[in-house]
Amino acid sequence: MIFRLPSYTIQTNGKLYIVSKLSRDVQVFDLFTGEEIAEIPIDMLSSEAINTKDKNSIVLTNYESKDGNIVKIINTRTNKIEKTIELKGTIKSNGIVAFPEINKVGVLDYVNNNLLVLNIENDSIEKQIQTKQKTSHLLALHPSKSIAYVTNMKSNSVSVIDLTKNEVVKIIPCGLTTESIDITPDGSEIWVTNKNENSISIINTSTYKVIDILPTGNEPLKLKFSVDGKYCLVANARDGSISVYEQNSKKQIKTITIRGKNKLLERILYHTPRPVNILMHPNGLFAFVSNSNAHEIEVIEMKTLTIVSTIGTGKVPDALVFIE
Repeated sequence: MIFRLPSYTIQTNGKLYIVSKLSRDVQVFDLFTGEEIAEIPIDMLSSEAINTKDKNSIVLTNYESKDGNIVKIINTRTNKIEKTIELKGTIKSNGIVAFPEINKVGVLDYVNNNLLVLNIENDSIEKQIQTKQKTSHLLALHPSKSIAYVTNMKSNSVSVIDLTKNEVVKIIPCGLTTESIDITPDGSEIWVTNKNENSISIINTSTYKVIDILPTGNEPLKLKFSVDGKYCLVANARDGSISVYEQNSKKQIKTITIRGKNKLLERILYHTPRPVNILMHPNGLFAFVSNSNAHEIEVIEMKTLTIVSTIGTGKVPDALVFIE
C-alpha cells in the first residue's frame, strides 16, 4: 500500500494539545521542535476542550450516550489527568467555554438544554440556565460583557443568555442545524454555521438581528476568526476545504482545498479529507485544522492562506488547545 507520512516543517512557539476521538487520547505536540512530548489517555470520546485562563488546566467534555456526564481535567504542567468530575443526573455535555474566573467553565447540556456554570475546584454546578431551545450545542462569550451565545441545532437558532440575570434575553432564528459559533474580537458580530443549509448567519450583537447570510461549502462545521478579526475561516467537512471570508466586506476571498479530494492517487496518498475543527495560534501567524479522516492536522499560514505543514495524530482528531 502507498501512503504518505505527515510532515511538519515549521517552527513556532507553544504546545498543541490534540484530542483524537477514536484513539481516546490527547497528544501533546511541541510546535517548535516538531516532536510529540506526551500522549495522555483520556478513555472517553471527547470533541470539545478548552484551557482555563491561567493555562494550568485543560478541561474536556465527554460526547457519548454513555457517561456523557463526565468532565476530565488535564494538568498542563504534568500532562496527566488531574481530576475526573462526574456531573449528577441525566446531563450530557458537549460545548464548553472558559470563564474569566480560573476555577469556572461553562458547559452545555444538550439533552436538558441547560448552560451549566461548573466550578472545577469544588466540582459543583453553581448555575443551570435554560437555553429554551432544543439540542444546545456550542457557545461563545462576549469579550467584554457578561453574555453567552448558544447554538441550538434542532431549533435552528441562537440563544442569547445574560449571565448576570441568569436568563435568556433573546432567541435569534438562524438556518438549518445551527452548529458552530465564533465572535469577532471586538464583540460586534457573531457568525454561526448552519450545517444542513451550507450557510453562515451573521448577527449584530447590538441589535440581535441577522444582518447577512453567506453561502459556504458542503457541511460547514467549525468556524474561527483570525486573531486580528480580519478573516473568518470555515471548515467545510464534506468538501474537504476551508472557506476564507473577510469580516468587513463579508466576501469569500479564497477556498483552501485539502489534498486528497480530487484525484484517485491523491485519495490513496492523502486520504479523503474531512476538516472538522479550527484553532488560531495566538501569534496570528498560523491556523491549525483537524483533518479527521486523514488523522492529521493541517497547518495554514495566515499570511499566504495556504497549507504549509502537517502534524500526524491519533485516530479522528477533533478538539485543539494551545498552551504557551
